[in-house]
Amino acid sequence: MVTIVDYGLGNLFSVAKAFESIGIPVRISADPKDLKDASHIVLPGVGAFPRGMQNLKSEGLLETLEEEVLGKKKPFLGICLGLQLLADKGYEYEESAGIGWIKGEVRILDVERQGLKVPHIGWNNLSLKKESQLFKKIKPDADFYFVHSYQLHCADKEDIVATTMYGEEITAVIEHENICAVQFHPEKSQDAGLTLLENFYQYA
Repeated sequence: MVTIVDYGLGNLFSVAKAFESIGIPVRISADPKDLKDASHIVLPGVGAFPRGMQNLKSEGLLETLEEEVLGKKKPFLGICLGLQLLADKGYEYEESAGIGWIKGEVRILDVERQGLKVPHIGWNNLSLKKESQLFKKIKPDADFYFVHSYQLHCADKEDIVATTMYGEEITAVIEHENICAVQFHPEKSQDAGLTLLENFYQYA
């Protein structure tokens, strides 16, 4: 059973429907017991970094997530804001501490001086930096759908699986042991996104 973490931010139901469309059992919950019963954990997110951390803390989910993901090594997938929150800190509106599972900082896209708009919205392909089960059976030129104004600058480049270009090189996919995360929205990325979710479910 995949459990999608409900912390009051994000397109939870569209992510759940994407899993259901490929026959994967899924539930949306803020109950720590459901996280403990889950085989896989997904942290989606649309919104601001400080609010995301505030909500995770107020729901009492951080300790349980640490136990299940870091302690029991359950497969974990962060999506969009769910990727950014894994960093040590973010600078959206104010400096905020993140979950701290991935060494790095989240900063606004530095592209406006090139005449590009923020947020970055649209389809982009990826540049794979290393092999990952997440991209099994996905064509190298596949496009994924992005909507974001900030990106994660990883301190350890070994955590980066793929990047994309939008005025600058953007961290698009990270992987560290059982922890995976994507900056794009797989639930909005048609067949390639659904294949990525299926690959995540097969993650062992």
